[in-house]
Amino acid sequence: MPAQESTEAITATWRAESARLVAALTRMTRDVDLAEDLAQDALVAALESWPGDGVPANPGAWLMTTAKRRGVDQFRRAENLRRKTALLALDERQDMSDLDAQVDHIEDDVLRLVFLTCHPALSPESRAALTLRLVCGLTTAEIARGFLAAESAVAQRISRAKRTLGEAGATFELPAGAEREQRLDDVMAVVYLVFNEGYAATSGDSWTRPELAHEGVRLARMLAELAPAEPEVHGLQALVELQASRLPARLDPDGRPVLLEDQDRTLWDRALIGRGLAALARAEAIAAGGTPVGRYFLQASIAAQHTREPTDWRRIAALYDALAVAAPGPVVEVNRAVAHGRAFGPAAGMAVLDAVAPAALAGSPLVPSVRGDLLERAGRHREAAAAFAEAADRSRNAGERSVLERRAGENRARA
Repeated sequence: MPAQESTEAITATWRAESARLVAALTRMTRDVDLAEDLAQDALVAALESWPGDGVPANPGAWLMTTAKRRGVDQFRRAENLRRKTALLALDERQDMSDLDAQVDHIEDDVLRLVFLTCHPALSPESRAALTLRLVCGLTTAEIARGFLAAESAVAQRISRAKRTLGEAGATFELPAGAEREQRLDDVMAVVYLVFNEGYAATSGDSWTRPELAHEGVRLARMLAELAPAEPEVHGLQALVELQASRLPARLDPDGRPVLLEDQDRTLWDRALIGRGLAALARAEAIAAGGTPVGRYFLQASIAAQHTREPTDWRRIAALYDALAVAAPGPVVEVNRAVAHGRAFGPAAGMAVLDAVAPAALAGSPLVPSVRGDLLERAGRHREAAAAFAEAADRSRNAGERSVLERRAGENRARA
């Protein structure tokens, strides 16, 4: 097999399987640091083997088998870990008889890994970094770009987070009762983080990572089964189902990004829309009993409005106003500016955007890109071109940058 083809196959497999691989190895070893090392060893083995031997029929199972065998070898060399050797070897004998079943068996390990990364001993920043590393499979450099931080600082944050989990005696079992409730908000935030990294990648050549977005959908569905009485959990499921339905329309046939208003809605996944609206209805039914709803329910309600034609921008603006009260923050305000700009005109949107603190999203392309959109709608094309150019300079994603550069060029031509 040509080297380039095998490398592309390895990259695709790693993106699709790394979270499940690390999660399953964490279950087996009870050591998240060791689990990541074993997964990386399997990746190196694939880079050495697949170009000559070809891509195996079940690449994910091949990586799992290789990682587990290396784990057994490592434990055997450590005299003080003989008990773990026996346990892991037994697990290997049980699982390796059917590699397809083995991959199915580890499905829920990713949700366990999410609960582990949301351990209360970790700070919110550490949870996010560790999730992006272990669940999303991002490199330390990619995470650093997303956080607008030094790579060395992010590497230290991730190392400290792993060490903290070990010192806290964190287990890989799903928490129950009050402990589960305590972590639920953080887990929902992490699941949405996973989905968003797939829906709009922080960096890289691809605007989307569909396999990661669908992993976020899968985790949200499992979380809804785990906590069926929580309306916000159903709201989260509704939100990711509805947003994921647009993935087939987010790129044109040439692989170029397509903005929401320009998408061919016949390409939207009707089955995902149906599941999303059903989840939203479940959330509404639970909320009708007096249980409060929050950010995910409101965002899902906004996403549901986009499934209807014509789009009711006044209703969306009202929902964003409610979201700004329930979950205030600069990103919500920027999106609220978009909604108000569509509902009441560019000047109304600009008034909301101008109230966002300049330092709140420093380094992010979000504010200048929305400013460019509002200026374009107001017919101020020279200013819009400058705003889009600024946003393009800030973007770390090639697909997003291409859209922003195109819009900057279009506005220069119209100025």
